[in-house]
Amino acid sequence: MASSVDVFKLTRELIDVPSVTGGEFEVGNSLAELLSRLGYQVELQEVADDRANVIATTGAPARVVLSTHMDTVPPFIASSEDEEFIYGRGACDAKGIIAAQIAAAEKLRAEGVSEIGLLFTVDEEVTSAGAKLANAHPLASTCEYLINGEPTDNRLAVGTKGSLQVTITAAGRAAHSAYPEQGDSAIEKLLDVLADIRRIEWPADEVFGDTTCNIGVISGGTRANVIPDAAQTTLQIRLAAGAGDVKGLLENAVAGRAGLDYKSTHNPVRLVALDGFEQTIVRFTTDIPYLTNWGKALLIGPGSILDAHTEHERVAKSELLRAVEIYTEMIRRLLGDERGVEGTR
Repeated sequence: MASSVDVFKLTRELIDVPSVTGGEFEVGNSLAELLSRLGYQVELQEVADDRANVIATTGAPARVVLSTHMDTVPPFIASSEDEEFIYGRGACDAKGIIAAQIAAAEKLRAEGVSEIGLLFTVDEEVTSAGAKLANAHPLASTCEYLINGEPTDNRLAVGTKGSLQVTITAAGRAAHSAYPEQGDSAIEKLLDVLADIRRIEWPADEVFGDTTCNIGVISGGTRANVIPDAAQTTLQIRLAAGAGDVKGLLENAVAGRAGLDYKSTHNPVRLVALDGFEQTIVRFTTDIPYLTNWGKALLIGPGSILDAHTEHERVAKSELLRAVEIYTEMIRRLLGDERGVEGTR
């Protein structure tokens, strides 16, 4: 039986509701209203400042939950489409996924399947605050499997790299730039530290590949004619090995010349493998490390991560339709025959 949800129409409607991280209020309310109209029991789990996770169930114990995030990176880009693709911010990361998951849930409900749920979180693109709060929700205790959606080209990700985000702060002494000997440049200190960090040989793993380091943000100083007394940088390190080893290398390189403030840390994650689905390893991170109470985790979704976060973000219509079939088939398998399920976190 076909889904009652027009996945293309819903994808475009969701894209056209701006929801850059911190501004998820409207899209959350819109999803809650839609799911209520469809007959779900819906809860808005407030996270902070009018931002809420959306949790929907049929009334039966939710043994399998479909989940992804509602927030996007900036800037907002309105939807458009052609014969092959839907475009716009969130097309593949992750509003097209939300549409495909709702369509799959509706298809299963039409077949009489009720032990399913939906969980849509806020803040995944920054700190996963929504997932962290959702992890304490009582519904998690009934959930056996969590199918998380991210753009994986509809391949089942059996592992994700870990993540370490750290801010490094250097302090100096301000002075007039005509008399540099009177000051102490925080920016030059920071540049020296970063030069040593760039020379680090980060650990690798035969499954997860290389650990990589991105110097994402640098700031400091006030004017060109003032010796800067403060500077900082934020690094995003994609972990192929344990965070402890990487922290040790980082701290040895900094050698006390600057302050280190670890913003978030989690190790690489191995995920559930399910026979019959093409598999992959992905380099990005997800809400999964913060949803540990929601059963065994699977990760799959339509679209390419190479299109996410770009000005040309898009998702193929054929992949959206295929994702609906994948999600429904996975849930049938997980609820019925678990013999082909391998792996845990």
